Amino acid sequence: MNAHDAPEAPDIQVEVVRVFTDPAGNLGNALGIARAGDVVALDKQELAARLGFSETTVVQDLVDGVADLRIYTPAIELPFAGHPTVGTAWWLAGQGTPVHTLRVPAGSVAVSQTDGLTWITARAEWAPAFTFRQLDSAEELAALQPGDFTEGQHYCWTWTDEARGALRSRMFAPAMGIAEDEATGAAAVALTAKLRSGLVITQGRGSQLYTAWDSDGWVRLGGRVAEDHVVVL
Repeated sequence: MNAHDAPEAPDIQVEVVRVFTDPAGNLGNALGIARAGDVVALDKQELAARLGFSETTVVQDLVDGVADLRIYTPAIELPFAGHPTVGTAWWLAGQGTPVHTLRVPAGSVAVSQTDGLTWITARAEWAPAFTFRQLDSAEELAALQPGDFTEGQHYCWTWTDEARGALRSRMFAPAMGIAEDEATGAAAVALTAKLRSGLVITQGRGSQLYTAWDSDGWVRLGGRVAEDHVVVL
């Protein structure tokens, strides 16, 4: 067989979902999901950079409801992140393979589904080192520009109804190769632990995240997920 007769490599499909949508299924943060068996020969970091989503996951096949998961931004691999774990857990359930635990480099992430929300449980110390900045008003938050941030990971927020734990936020992470993130689960986990209170977060253009604080240091993070499209490589 000569080179011209060699079979073509099969197409690789990356599923794309939107995580932390609003109640109507709009907005949310795009997530690329690849099955590990489909991308064995690919450099996973290059794949994430090529796709350009704030995160892309590579998930192994389930064994007894447990799946190993790796998480990549366009620039680095993360030991844990919120929207990739929530989104991948929801997607696996939709494939008829519900998962109760995702194993990421940071540790084991418990998964549950309740009233249309997908929930994961994580610890604040798993999150990247965010710089948290509380602002005085939603107008001040809206005036921020991604170009104002040239390094690090910055989570800026302001209360909209402190009595019920409601706030608006934006996140800028040039160190991760992300100018602005639409919805950031790891930062929500870390802020919940910092405030020791459950939160209702509206981030970016209107994505919605929910958290609950447990006194033993664990944080529950939940949200809605919607299918978006498929990328064929």
